[in-house]
Amino acid sequence: MTNPFYDPYRVLLKIYGDGAHLKIALAETPIEELHRARTVKTVYGVLECDAYLSRCISAFAEKNPKQSVRVLLKISLYWLIVLKKPKYMVTDTAVELLKKLGKGGMAGFVNAFLRKFDADKVILPQGIEGLAVKYNYPLFAVRKIKAQYGERAERILAARSAGVTVRFVRGLEKYAEKPQKKTPFESVRIFENFTRDDGFFVGDYTFQSVGSVAIAATVEPCRKLLDACAAPGGKSVLLAGKCGEVTACEIHAHRVELIRQYCARMNVNNVAPIQADSSVFRPEFSETFDGVLCDVPCSGLGTLSENPDIALRTPDPESLQRVQSAILENCARYVKAGGHLYYSTCSLLQDENDDIVGAFLKKHSEFAAEETDSSLDSMKTQFGLQFLPDTAYGAGFYVCKMRKTV
Repeated sequence: MTNPFYDPYRVLLKIYGDGAHLKIALAETPIEELHRARTVKTVYGVLECDAYLSRCISAFAEKNPKQSVRVLLKISLYWLIVLKKPKYMVTDTAVELLKKLGKGGMAGFVNAFLRKFDADKVILPQGIEGLAVKYNYPLFAVRKIKAQYGERAERILAARSAGVTVRFVRGLEKYAEKPQKKTPFESVRIFENFTRDDGFFVGDYTFQSVGSVAIAATVEPCRKLLDACAAPGGKSVLLAGKCGEVTACEIHAHRVELIRQYCARMNVNNVAPIQADSSVFRPEFSETFDGVLCDVPCSGLGTLSENPDIALRTPDPESLQRVQSAILENCARYVKAGGHLYYSTCSLLQDENDDIVGAFLKKHSEFAAEETDSSLDSMKTQFGLQFLPDTAYGAGFYVCKMRKTV
């Protein structure tokens, strides 16, 4: 089907209707290769503008349309408002797709909606709610970010991904003519666009977020390291370069396989992937590791600019914090005396970061937070480092380094 809305419609219907994750939905949906870039741009664009597009639909629809129609309206509005396509073309394309999908009964509604739509008549809320709509952040998160960061909050919310981050093992010179931004990490560059080639498959480079690289940079070289929440394996592979042995734990079997594949592609043979729940004690790991990295499950708000579908899912903060604390508590038992325990998230929120570490340190006098620095811009918190999207290439994340003193 050559209708330009068809492929974005199928991908977005999986995300909105089935709760699929953006990157999985894109990977698992057959897409016309000739127009893949257009489809990806549309899918990301709709999700990045979701709150505003929902507001537009509410303003001009007398009743809430079914999910399938809402998805098509969001695609249409994105093309109309953001891509500046002619109204007649957008309307005709949407109506044509409905008919081809056997949903011709809704064609009249969609046609009338798009013809009468006027972006100038969409009234946005003020204050915190207005920021949530404008920057497509969950309302609960905007409240917390505003309370935590004050005047800096809107700069944080407005920050967007700087591009595609690539970490090179070798061969960087081959791409010298390609427009790129340097980062504080010598082998890491950010490109506006980067299409993988043969170098990817032979391990010359990998796609790895600047946050992942920055967190790995805080880890001290050691003989035995445990990466407690390792999938898809980027940090484990990077840390294998400065640690003798890396044990990479992952709770889901299919994600353990992702780590294996990552190691094989990057020609790394000192990482041992295992399936394990890092919140459950393994006696054989007791006081075994010189370093333990807990990059725990979190709200993911620091990666929202790269994963805009995160804004569709409201996390249960209490449940998340229980998991974070459980992993940190359990993995602390695996650290040797004199060894290091690292806690990290891709969150902007204090209650997932310093609050978790502070509660842990109150209970464990044998651990002490150590001051650490990063070559990437960050702010010091009570216990660790907080990286924020407005100064860290659109990414937000946190890391704390602790030493076991006895």
